[in-house]
Formats: sequence, structure tokens, C-alpha cells
Amino acid sequence: MTRARVLLLNAALGPLDYRVPHGMTVEPGSIVVAPLGPRQLTGVLWEPERMPSDAEVGDNRLRPLVAVHDAPPLPAPLRRLIEWTADYYLSPPAAVLRMALASSSALEGGRTVIEYRATGRVPDRMTPQRAQALERIGERQGLIRELALAANVSDGVIRGLVKAGAVEAVEVALDSPYPIPDPDHAPPTLSGEQRGVADILAASVADRAFAPFVLDGVTGSGKTEVYFEAIARALREDRQTLVLLPEIALTEPFLKRFIARFGEAPVAWHSDLRQSQRRRAWRAIATGEAKVTVGARSALFLPYRDLGLIVVDEAHESSFKQEEGVQYHARDVAVMRGLLEKIPVVLASATPAIETRHQVTLGRYRELKLPSRFGAAVMPTIEALDLIGDPPERGRWLAPTLVRAMTETLERGEQTLLFLNRRGYAPLTLCRHCGHRFQCPNCTAWMVEHRLVSRLQCHHCGHMTPPPRACPECGEEDSLVACGPGVERIADEVRALFPDARTAIVTSDTLWSPAKAAEFVARMEDGEIDIVVGTQLVTKGYHFPNLTLVGVIDADLGLDGGDLRAAERSFQQIAQVSGRAGRGEKPGHVYVQTHSPDAPVIRALVSGDAESFYAAETESRRDAGAPPFGRFAAIIVSAEDNRAATETARLIGRTAPQVEGMHVYGPAPAPLAMLRGRHRQRLLIHARRALDVQDVIRDWLGALDWPRSVRVAVDVDPYSFL
Repeated sequence: MTRARVLLLNAALGPLDYRVPHGMTVEPGSIVVAPLGPRQLTGVLWEPERMPSDAEVGDNRLRPLVAVHDAPPLPAPLRRLIEWTADYYLSPPAAVLRMALASSSALEGGRTVIEYRATGRVPDRMTPQRAQALERIGERQGLIRELALAANVSDGVIRGLVKAGAVEAVEVALDSPYPIPDPDHAPPTLSGEQRGVADILAASVADRAFAPFVLDGVTGSGKTEVYFEAIARALREDRQTLVLLPEIALTEPFLKRFIARFGEAPVAWHSDLRQSQRRRAWRAIATGEAKVTVGARSALFLPYRDLGLIVVDEAHESSFKQEEGVQYHARDVAVMRGLLEKIPVVLASATPAIETRHQVTLGRYRELKLPSRFGAAVMPTIEALDLIGDPPERGRWLAPTLVRAMTETLERGEQTLLFLNRRGYAPLTLCRHCGHRFQCPNCTAWMVEHRLVSRLQCHHCGHMTPPPRACPECGEEDSLVACGPGVERIADEVRALFPDARTAIVTSDTLWSPAKAAEFVARMEDGEIDIVVGTQLVTKGYHFPNLTLVGVIDADLGLDGGDLRAAERSFQQIAQVSGRAGRGEKPGHVYVQTHSPDAPVIRALVSGDAESFYAAETESRRDAGAPPFGRFAAIIVSAEDNRAATETARLIGRTAPQVEGMHVYGPAPAPLAMLRGRHRQRLLIHARRALDVQDVIRDWLGALDWPRSVRVAVDVDPYSFL
């Protein structure tokens, strides 16, 4: 090979041709260093016929490649996945490739690195920043920059702690091998129902053919133990497995169950890993040494050498949809990777998405059901509390019936979970004197009060400010009032009602890492917590046998907003949080507080008639031509200058092609009309299922020009309509 086509890690460029120097050995998938002007960039060799170049250049004008990285080439199935993802989600191939090359240091040969960790020594001069850093670092180890980010302080604070002896340097070998999980370490005792499903999944691994499964089991039915048997089969065949989880907070509970079954931990991949851990994991995955990987959605694009099985746990979760950059849905891309790798894919969920159910109906996916809980555990009883007929006391949010149930649960020494999907103390702060509302200066969103840390925060851009003593509008002091409840406010009410109960707040603010999640799980299992107040973070994946009561504080919350999936998402979320109750031998009970007890979602939850609910939702989607019976795509235009965004959006709207079976709505200001300081306009495309809407959009936008200050993003199959 004397000429090579290279896809560089630069989303603004297409593939470029280079000359292969004499003596350099490369092949499609080789990771190389190539010159671009005065710079040297990383890229991957691609088959010319699969990645056409805009301009052919003569051999005599080609610049030579600089080097080949000491890393295995990207396998052909992964290269095909990158092509498909870029084409389907209308993203630059280089942006998708960047997710596969997610650790730049992994491309270098074996070496050591200096990391830092706390020594336990208290420095002579303790500032608030140093105290915060030491508290947040805890047992964490990493580079100075990583520790600073984790502690939310500057690099200088960490360097000062090093000089003070409170943090020390440690030399770390980057490529020590991972232990191999043992498929025969502790085989489980499965019920006949579980064994039948496990045997089907294990056989599919041995068949080495594409086979998409929907593992539909009620909460507590043992779905994890069942797909563990498929993982065991992959281990016996010396092949790799990928398990995707929707939240990194679920990683530690999963690791604990995995270690109990296989004796060793899997390789973890998520955003909380330090640089040296990412490097080690990437290289072990690329060489085939890492046999089981558990991770967030980004783990889907790693270069597995011999993948034999993919599991998507809690496959209904909307967090599998990436909302920035390459806006892919990990559930759907996982199925495509399974097709390209010729391996089985397991979509595990107690509440499969309507799109997934439709694939079962069409015969494309095979459904495997686990309709009952394992062992002596039974499904909890669910009761709706009509907040009009059974209202909370004035200034409170818990209905009297729920309070009585909590009292009885505490007396029995059992645990309670209160669910409200709203972080902070209150979603809105206003002045009772002039009516001024605190809004984020960067976003069209209210500032949320977080009373535990004494700040107002925007949950969209992260902007924070301390609560002022006086209203900034009218100057009146002590006039600010919190409106509506968040989990912190519910926790305050719980402490007032049950001062002796041990209460914990569980949100992404308190469980920001797998280590924090592990600490929470240990406290629950040791009986150190009586009442948990949490957001959707506690609705899935946790197994607490002594948790017998669940209270859903505001079941109507998720039904607002005009989202086509609002009812389905509310049903899934409440069903999942209800499934935390009664998972052991003790029976569970769930109270759902609502102002609309006759709403279809609430009726389905109380009656347990999920099939009728899904049938009605599916039919309404069919009538509207909504997914999975039709297609949506969104075009989001944003700019710091409102006029530029509006004019570009109008240009796109004016030039919309007239295509049979496709309608374009908008442009209109987005519900979040400003986000992170950028004004936003949206257009929504609604098309029939069979239309190749990507080609239409590609030709449409490709013929237009707009200012460089304006960003135009396309979201195919959108989940967010904000």
C-alpha cells in the first residue's frame, strides 16, 4: 500500500489522501499520525471505496504519513458502525470516530504516569477551598487536573495541598492486566422460568449470529441473573461482552452483583474514570484482554476485538439518547452493532419502549418474558391518593394517608422511599412584594433553589449564584419565597414529621460518582437509612429487601410539556420506582399522589393493566403518524445573536423541499428559547416511515449558506422537544 485514505479527528474535514512511506506497514483501520499544515493529527485509514474524497490528488503531491500508533487497528465492523451512525444521525464521520478513539494516551506504548492522592494529613493552613478539595477527593486518585475538576477547585489549590503534604504523588503502571471473570465461580439457582430464558440467551451466544431479544421481566424478576448466564457462555467461548447501563450511579451496584456471580469485576467505562483508567480500559478492550465491559452509552463505540454479546439494561431509559454532539440513541445503535458484529443483543427492561414493542410485533425482535418476581417476593400493591379528596396539610406536600403509612413502616423497622423527580429545594423563587422571578441569565429557565448548599442554580447551563437577602428588582429584604417542592423541601417535611428517622436525599447532586452510589447502597443495606427522598436516580437498578413503602409525591409532574412520550415515560418511571418496594420476603405497598386519579396512566398503574395502556398509547401514535409509525427530525438553529438565529431559521424554513409524505413545521422559538447564552429556533420535520428523511435533509441543508456564528444541528428521532 503506497497510498492511504485517512479520516482525521477533525469534524470540519472530509477524508484526505496521504502517501505511505517506504517501510511503513498499514491496513484499513490502522491508527496513524498525519500532517495537516503545520500540525500533526491522529486519524484512521479507511477503504477509499467506502469513504469517497472530494478531490483526487496526484501521487506526486501527497504528503507522507508521519507514524503508525502502537494500537490495534479498528475492526471492520466498528468502521461500518461509524459510517452508519454518521449517515443515519447526519453527523460528521470524524465526530463519531472520536468516540471510538476516546483515550488519546491509549494510542501510545506502555509507560507509567504520576498521579496524586490524599495522604490523610491536615495542612497547617486550611482554607475553605482546601477543605472542599480534601472532602471531595476522598479516596480518589488521579492527575492534578482531574482532582481539581472533581473537587471543583483550581489546579493551584491541589498543587498547594501537594506542597503542604496533604496530597502525595504516586507512580502508576498504566497497562497492568485485568483479572478474568470466572463463569463457574458461583452459578445461581434459577427458577424454571428463568432457566428456560437463560438457556435461550446462552444458546444464541454460541450460535454466533445476529439475534435481537427483548428481555421483558417485571421488576425483581431476576433479569440480571438471567442475562448473566449469557455472559457466562461468552466467557467460556473466550469472547467479549458489553453491558450498557443508563446511569453511572448504577455501575457500583451492578459491579457488586457481578463480582458475587463471577468472582472478579468487569472493566468499567464511564465519565468518572481518570485518564490512566480510561487508557488501561481502552487498550484492554482493543486487545481483547477485557472480557466484560460495563459502561455508559459511550462504551458502545469502543474497539472490541472479539465481541460476542451486547446487553442494554433498562433499555427503555431516555438517557440512552445523546442530546449533544452526535445525537445518537444507544439502544438503536447497539442493535445495529449487533447486526454488523453478527452477535445477539439483549434489550432488558420491565417497561419496554413502544418502539421496541413494535419491533416485536413486526417479528424483528424476539420477546422473552419473566412475568413474576423471583422466589417469595410478590409485586407491590399500588394505590392512588387523590390530592383533592385527601389533601396534605397547608404548607405541606405529603398526604395524610401516606404519612400514616410511613409511621407504620418506621414502627416495623422497614424502609421508605419518597420519589419526586425534581432536584433542589424549590423550582422557583419569587419576591412576594413585587413578583420578581429569578431567571437564569443564560437560559430561558428559572433558577432552582438548592438550600443545602445555599445557592440558586440553573439545571441547564449550571449557572450559580448565592440567594440574595433583598429582591434585586424592588430592593425589599426578606421578601423571597420558594414556590413548589423539590426533594430537599420534601426531606425537610419528613424531618419535621419524623425527627428521629434517618433520612437521605438521593439525586445527581449527592450521588455524583459510582463511589458515592456504593456508599449509599452500603448504608441502605446496613439499615442506616430509614427514609430515602430521591429523583429518578433511585427508580432503577437498586435492590433493597427491607424497602417496603414507596410514595410518589407528584405523579402528574411528568405529564406536562407536550412531549409525545410524556404518558409512556410517566408510566415507566412510576412503574420502575414502584418496583423498588417489596423485593424481599416482606410485602410492598405504593401510594401514588395525584390530582388526576382517572388519568389513563394512573389507572393502568393501579390496576396493573400495562398491556391496555400500551395498546391505547400505541394506537394514538398510529393515528398521529408518530414514531414508530412515522418519523420525526428536528433542526435546531442557535446563535449568540437572536437576529442571526431567526434569519437563518427562516431561510431554512423558506427553502424546505416539497416532498410527498413529509411536512415541515416552523421555524419557531424553541421552548428553551435561550440555552447557555445562545438564542434557539426549531423546525420539526414529520415524515412517513418509509421516507429516507436523512437524504432529504442532507440535500436541503447542503445547498444553503449561513453565517459562521450560527450553528445548525439536526436531531434525528428526537427525544427532547425543548
